[in-house]
Amino acid sequence: MATLFLRHIHKLIPLDDGGRDIDDGAVFIRDGVIEQIGATAAVTEALGEGVPPDQVIDLKNHIVIPGLINTHHHMFQSLTRVMAQTHELFDWLRSLYPIWSRITSQEIYTSAKLAMAELMLSGCTTSSDHLYLYPNDARLEDEIRAAREIGMRFHAARGAMSLGESKGGLPPDTLVEGEESILKDMRRVIEAHHDKSRGAMIRVVVAPCSPFTVSQDLMRESAALARSYGVHLHTHLAETRGDVAYSLEHYGLLPGDYANEAGWVGADVWHAHCVCLNDREIGLFARTGTGVAHCPTSNMRLASGIAPIRKMIDAKVKVGLGVDGSASNDGGHLLNEARMALMLQRVGGDPAGMSAREALTLATRGGASVLGRDDVGYLAPGMSADLVAFRLDHPTFAGAQHDPLAALVFCQPPNVDLSVINGQVVIEDGYFKAFELPALVEQHNALSRRLIRGD
Repeated sequence: MATLFLRHIHKLIPLDDGGRDIDDGAVFIRDGVIEQIGATAAVTEALGEGVPPDQVIDLKNHIVIPGLINTHHHMFQSLTRVMAQTHELFDWLRSLYPIWSRITSQEIYTSAKLAMAELMLSGCTTSSDHLYLYPNDARLEDEIRAAREIGMRFHAARGAMSLGESKGGLPPDTLVEGEESILKDMRRVIEAHHDKSRGAMIRVVVAPCSPFTVSQDLMRESAALARSYGVHLHTHLAETRGDVAYSLEHYGLLPGDYANEAGWVGADVWHAHCVCLNDREIGLFARTGTGVAHCPTSNMRLASGIAPIRKMIDAKVKVGLGVDGSASNDGGHLLNEARMALMLQRVGGDPAGMSAREALTLATRGGASVLGRDDVGYLAPGMSADLVAFRLDHPTFAGAQHDPLAALVFCQPPNVDLSVINGQVVIEDGYFKAFELPALVEQHNALSRRLIRGD
C-alpha cells in the first residue's frame, strides 16, 4: 500500500469536529486514507522506526486545508465564456442555446477536463457537474472519462430537458429529449457508473434541469428512479424572480412548494441557487434535510439577487458552494466563491454576516453534506485523503501571516501549490503531474472558436 507523509506544515486546518488548528502539523496517508494527523513530532513518534513512507513532503511555508467541494457546475459552458454580457437568466439562456446545440462528444470531454483542471488549481478536489443537454453524440461518459483521467473525485449529474418551446418550456425543441429516453438513460448510467462505496471516485446523480425545462411528470418519475437506486437528486430552483413567476403561472405554486409536491425534498436532494426562497420554504428545507448549492458569483453576474444564506445557515439548512457554469460565472475558482459568499452576506450592512471560517466550511464540510458524503470535507483518521496546500510566502498573503485561515478567504484567491486527491499527488509546485495544461488549453480554445463561429 502506498504511503505519503506531509510534515512540518506551517498551519494545518483540519476543520474537524474539534475545531483545532495545528502548528507544525503533519498528515500520514496510507492507500488513499488518512491514518494519522497531528503535530509533526507526535505523528513522527507514532510512526516509529518502521518502513519509511514512500513519499515525504515538507510544507513549512504552507497552509493545508481539506480539499474544497464544488456542488454545482455546467462544465461545457467553459467553451462560451463572456457572452450575453448584459442579459438576465432567461434571455441569457435563449442567446446561448443555439450555440450549445452544436456541441459534440469531443467538446463535452475537453471542456470538462479543462473545467476540472481550473477547479483543481483553485483547491477543489471533489466536484459535481450538471450536464443537462445532449446534442449530437454527447454522453455523460464524456465527463466521466475526463474525471478519471485527471484524477478528480466526481459526481456526474445526468441532467435533462424535455419541455421545449412548443410545449411552453424555455429551450428550443431541438435541444430537448423524450422523457422515456431520458429515464432509460438515467437508469443506464447509474447501473454502469455509480459507485456507492465509501471513498468512491465516481457517483451518478439524477438531475432534470429545472421546473421550466421539464414536466412535473418527469420530476416525479426521476425522483422515484433515483430513490430506487439510492442515488441523489439535483436541479435548479428559485434562481430568479422570473423563475418564481414561471412556477406560479404554470403550476400555481412557489418553487419550494412545487419541489415538495414533486417529491423533491429530503436528505437525498439538493437544489442550485435558491435565491428567491421565502422563510417558509427555508423552513421546509431545514425540516426535510434538503440541501442548497449557493452560487454567489453567477447570481451577481446574471443580476439574480443575493440568496438568503445567513437565514439558511441559521435554520440549519445544508449549504454548499458552487461555481455554476463557466458562462454565467466566467471562472471556476472555488476559493474565490468562498470569498464572494462571505462578501455578499456583508454587503447588506452586517460586517459580521459571515466569518472566514464559516465561508471555508461551506466550501468543504458544507459541500460534503450536500452531496451526501461522510468521507470528505474535513481531515481526520479514516477520511479520504483529499487535501490542498497554499504557499503562505506568496505576495497575496503578505501582511496576513497572523491569521492564515482568514487570509485564504479575505485576500486575493491564489492557486494551490499542492493537491492530493485520494492519496495521490495530482498537483505539485503548482503544476499538474500527469499532463501538460497548456496543450489542453490550446485544444479547448480551438474547439471554442469553432463552436462559436458555427464551423
